[in-house]
Amino acid sequence: MNDQPRAALLAIFGLIVVLLIAAAPALAQEQVTLDDVNEVAEKLYCPVCENIPLVDCYTAACIRWRDEIRVQLQDGISEDAIIADFVRRFGERAVGTPRDPFLNAFSVVTPYVLALVVLSIAGLTFARWWRGRPAHAPSTAAATPDAASVDGAAPPSADDTYRSRLERDLLS
Repeated sequence: MNDQPRAALLAIFGLIVVLLIAAAPALAQEQVTLDDVNEVAEKLYCPVCENIPLVDCYTAACIRWRDEIRVQLQDGISEDAIIADFVRRFGERAVGTPRDPFLNAFSVVTPYVLALVVLSIAGLTFARWWRGRPAHAPSTAAATPDAASVDGAAPPSADDTYRSRLERDLLS
């Protein structure tokens, strides 16, 4: 009779030991903090708002995403794997920049190439304009209508034609 209560007590004790051993890894895991979640959320962007990091947005979608990040971190999934999962499910828009190295380089280099092209065109235009200018400005005596009528051979310049047209329009 003594053996049955003792066997039951040993069975209960053994069950408690087994449960404690099984629960030890769960107890040893670090709790995921808000800083851990925010560290991942800083690298993702809100699916609703334009260019707002997930960490700064408080829409319902962002709150769900941060909760999902917390669960994935508690499951032991790495930060890169979480980001890759969001990119797989929601596209490149979730990270704000292309994950593909070629597209990333293309998106970084393109503005510089465009700026170089615009500056080159502006430089060529300025050089052509500079070459087309006269070496020295004409004298004021030659530019007056009285001096032109005295010489008799100087045709009216484009400025004179424009000035006379402007004066005629202003008088009418």
